Amino acid sequence: MNLAVFASGGGSNFQAIGQAVTEGKLDARLSVVVSNLETAGVHERAALLGVPSHTLNPAIYSNQTDYHAHLLTVLAEYEVDFIALAGYLKKIPQNLIEAFQNRILNIHPSLLPAFGGKGMYGHHVHEAVLAHGVRWTGATVHLVDAQYDTGPIVLQEPVPVRQDDSLESLAARVLYKEHRLYPEALQLFATGKVKIIGRKVEIAHPRPRSYHCATQS
Repeated sequence: MNLAVFASGGGSNFQAIGQAVTEGKLDARLSVVVSNLETAGVHERAALLGVPSHTLNPAIYSNQTDYHAHLLTVLAEYEVDFIALAGYLKKIPQNLIEAFQNRILNIHPSLLPAFGGKGMYGHHVHEAVLAHGVRWTGATVHLVDAQYDTGPIVLQEPVPVRQDDSLESLAARVLYKEHRLYPEALQLFATGKVKIIGRKVEIAHPRPRSYHCATQS
């Protein structure tokens, strides 16, 4: 798997993926990082791992066709065959979804389909979870389609919402879960254990079902 990671922020999920590759837990090569922001912290993390990074901001292109074409050119240059979105705050263009059908994953900080959709990312999700008073939230890895957070679900794990949770404490526990879940989901694709039938994702030799909720140490 030649993997591109798209990120708009600090890149902690990118680093978790990179660590999984280094430790031999993910059979992939980190080929390139793509961000829409030149100031995104993910560029620094990429440099530390020796991974090239590019800033492709749709706003600087005179038209979307040029942006879409440049994006595909960059991915072809690095022979990318799979994409992981890791806190990427731009909608993926249709031509990219078609070119990488069922080969783009995203990580979302809730148990989709709850608390998903346009504008639901990062702290906005955790604020909504706390405001609604739900008992459980979690992390979801899903395939990317033309809408926000509606693609077929690959893996999910729950995280309990505690009565004394703050936005920061809840976000930290969900992020910890994300860092464990995302490389695992990518490894399923890297080793050919995923079969997609409509909206259902079938996994060969599925992981044991576990509902324990590890907390960040």
